[in-house]
Amino acid sequence: MPRIRKVLVIAVAVVLLAGGVAVGVDVGAAVRAEYQLSRAIAESPRVTVDPEVTIAGFPFTSQSSAGEFAGATIAAPGVELPGCDRARGVCRGELGATLGPFEVADGHGFGPSDVLHTSSLSTYTRLDAVTLARYLRIVDLTVSTPGPDGKAGSGGPQDGIVSRETGVVFTGTVALPPTDGLDPADPPSASAYDGPKVRVSVSVDLSVVDGALDIRATDFYTGPERHVDADIPAAWREAALDRFSMTLPRLPMAWDLTARRAESFGGDIQLVGESGPTAVRPDRF
Repeated sequence: MPRIRKVLVIAVAVVLLAGGVAVGVDVGAAVRAEYQLSRAIAESPRVTVDPEVTIAGFPFTSQSSAGEFAGATIAAPGVELPGCDRARGVCRGELGATLGPFEVADGHGFGPSDVLHTSSLSTYTRLDAVTLARYLRIVDLTVSTPGPDGKAGSGGPQDGIVSRETGVVFTGTVALPPTDGLDPADPPSASAYDGPKVRVSVSVDLSVVDGALDIRATDFYTGPERHVDADIPAAWREAALDRFSMTLPRLPMAWDLTARRAESFGGDIQLVGESGPTAVRPDRF
């Protein structure tokens, strides 16, 4: 009996070891493929750093041998965006994409000019509050997304991610009157600014106009989420709202998809575009 138990223990150990080795080999192959695809996408002229790439599906080796993959997600931060005065700093955003099931002719690697045939494609261009502040010239701008009834708002990761197209809350400092304080070298949110100013919260609607992000402040926000209460003379209220309203220049999207909608994403704002079956090249990201 002891000998039989020993044999069984050894057999189980061998099976577990073999399984662990197989999983390790599969994970290693997936990591190498993700790195190859990341480097291929980095060949795109507007991508400045290697993007984050995750290829879906397990086991990976069976997908790779067939050249058919369950999907992939891509996130390329630090892409320069147009329309910022250099005095306000360079505007940068994150370009991302989600591929549905896709095929590539050479499943053993990804090159910059390889063609990926995917069943669906969703892309986004995401701007954080710092970037939006540079466009709006409201340096201390913050963005938060009021949650639905009974759920906390989402201005940061601690609240989870909530998305909205209307009723997004922008908070920032504007001059009084609002037409003053537009010098990008001396904004009203800076401590050196010696003119009258006020910090306010406004409710903003987001939309897409001819492929561009349109931001419209509709009213001052006084709801339950975190905000700033401030009294603004009636004669200046409309002008103060206008300081939070703007149509941005048309921003780049991954693989040049056209933005179809705009939404908040926690404390960020993003444009979203979607496509059905299509073919893309990594170096044209």
